[in-house]
Amino acid sequence: MTQLTLKNNEIYEFNRMKFMGIINATPDSFFEGSRTQNAELAIQKAIELIAQGADIIDIGGESTRPGCDPVTDEEEISRVIPIIEGIRKIDKRILISIDTYRSETARRAILAGGDIINDISAMSFDSKMAEIVKKFNVPVILMHIKGTPKNMQTNPVYEDVVKDVTAFFEERIAYAIEQGIARDKLILDPGIGFGKLYEHNIELIKRIGEFHKLGLPILLAVSRKSSIGIALGNVPPNDRLEGTLAVSCFAALKNIEMVRVHDVIENRRAVTMMEALK
Repeated sequence: MTQLTLKNNEIYEFNRMKFMGIINATPDSFFEGSRTQNAELAIQKAIELIAQGADIIDIGGESTRPGCDPVTDEEEISRVIPIIEGIRKIDKRILISIDTYRSETARRAILAGGDIINDISAMSFDSKMAEIVKKFNVPVILMHIKGTPKNMQTNPVYEDVVKDVTAFFEERIAYAIEQGIARDKLILDPGIGFGKLYEHNIELIKRIGEFHKLGLPILLAVSRKSSIGIALGNVPPNDRLEGTLAVSCFAALKNIEMVRVHDVIENRRAVTMMEALK
């Protein structure tokens, strides 16, 4: 059983698949149903996800869909901090993840009550991110990306996508350790849709279990993404729930530790049934 050490040195065990519920404090994330117009609605949504069985709430203040432009640090901070503070006033125990690659946003989020940093760049976009992770003793999600959200879908090429992503993980794990971050603070995310074509994404999902050899918890974040839409016949995000459930169940069969999803109760029920049959 894999485990994680939280900022208070509590051991967090992955005795079953964990569910990360998504809160997008953005006007332009790819799935309209995940967007929240203000902090009050975002907090309400988070409480609903917790009631549905979310183990972690992941809050993002900048869309990282393909081709998007970045927002300013100030805008990102103003979007996410009131939500984190609002959730913390209501629920002291739920784990809160901040979806950011900016060290200052991460710092402010942790001070506001955040527990985990979810960095799409695996601490490569901001040279100060590792310092923040170490200083506050928090876990960090290292995601694979090729390029930046603005250009990542411009002809991404891999010799063997699983081997290439594995090599990336090995390099970022070594970097984290060199920066004084312990292995039991690291989570790996192969970055479905981030600098990858449909074929790359499907191959990563099919072979997701191969990343277990790195000995760290794995997060699979595929909820309602374009690869599911393509596989189902080019359906829009609103029609990708069933495909998402199939991927989550497949991940459960492969003993993946965590999935990041928009629809917590549906995914939790499907996976719970799948785990009962294993």
